[in-house]
Amino acid sequence: MNDILLNKSELKNNQGIIISGSKSETNRLLLLQALYPNLKIENASNSDDSEVMKNALQSVGKSSEINVYHAGTAMRFLTSFYAIQEGLEVVISGSNRMHERPIKILVDALNQLGSDISYLNQEGFPPIKIIGKKIQGNKVLIDANVSSQYITSLMLIGSSLPNGLEIQLQGKITSIPYIKMTLSVLQSLGIKAEFENNIIKIPHTEKLTNDTFVVESDWSSASYFYSLIALSKIDTEITLGYFKQNSLQGDAVLAEIYQNFGVQTIFTDNKIILKKIENPSIKNINLNLNNAPDIAQTIIVTCLGLGITCNLTGLHTLKIKETDRLQALKNELEKFGASVSISADSIQLINSVVFQNDPIKIETYQDHRMAMAFAPLILKQSLVIKNAEVVSKSYPDFWNDLKLLNVILKY
Repeated sequence: MNDILLNKSELKNNQGIIISGSKSETNRLLLLQALYPNLKIENASNSDDSEVMKNALQSVGKSSEINVYHAGTAMRFLTSFYAIQEGLEVVISGSNRMHERPIKILVDALNQLGSDISYLNQEGFPPIKIIGKKIQGNKVLIDANVSSQYITSLMLIGSSLPNGLEIQLQGKITSIPYIKMTLSVLQSLGIKAEFENNIIKIPHTEKLTNDTFVVESDWSSASYFYSLIALSKIDTEITLGYFKQNSLQGDAVLAEIYQNFGVQTIFTDNKIILKKIENPSIKNINLNLNNAPDIAQTIIVTCLGLGITCNLTGLHTLKIKETDRLQALKNELEKFGASVSISADSIQLINSVVFQNDPIKIETYQDHRMAMAFAPLILKQSLVIKNAEVVSKSYPDFWNDLKLLNVILKY
């Protein structure tokens, strides 16, 4: 698949879609399963990132070179995992973009603990060479204001270290819900992890007391359906499974945010019903998404479709994702006639959009979320999504699920 033409469509009402398990939860559990082989995972994600993670973990001791391609989570989690595999030598590389994404904070933290990790090209960036060691260190200081994945990577190996692990966080903490997700996953398996006063303590744990985990469906993937309902007619509904009202995922804040856009979330039997109940009365919205930056693209495109001016802040991590997402958003939103300004951690949309008859071409920049975030605009006008196969990184069934909603696709 290359490009997809999405013809302007109207949603078929009262449809149900089952979304694959959360990539974030799945990748955490896959690493823990490698440390505790009796762990059983149900409803795991079928995303490319999770497949990369699974294949890399299954290659331990069989391959000295691991390519994670675009999978940033895999790069960060595997770095810690390989560092504690005594006697193992491995090189982790990725795509060209992955080699531009920093990893120095995590490498420095692991080397503080006694690991042996070096850079093969540019200091602070992949590819990296790891010589696995038995790590005796149990205290580490790490900057918390860049990426929560560095912290989670350390948390996931903490219980397997001989002396456990104490992580001291310094600076303003980014994406706290993701740290709390990791904490909850560990605790649900019987690992007595604690997080208090910017200190995470994880004791050495020989055996899990709970060896089965059912992965909740992915709230980030649900965001695109929130956007579709927000742009739909009153009383349009979609049912999505499987979701929990007390979700571990930071992006579950969607249920609250999308009330502003006239979308009601009804929790029932591990599913959610999204219903358009009213047209939004707000003309502008200001949101700090420091705790849920992955839904920024969806929200700003929703605002574009509804004619709402918005200012989104707390987005400093978006510049080091699959692409510089702030610049990519600016480029594509301006194709619709919007006025867009960006800073190092924010994006502002001033809406002055007139939708067109001819399809607008959306560049995806090898970023799955760019493709999916713009797709709901087909309720307003036709689109061409370039390199549409990028969605497989997190949501391989996305285009097929759109078809279920009566969206007309041409490959």
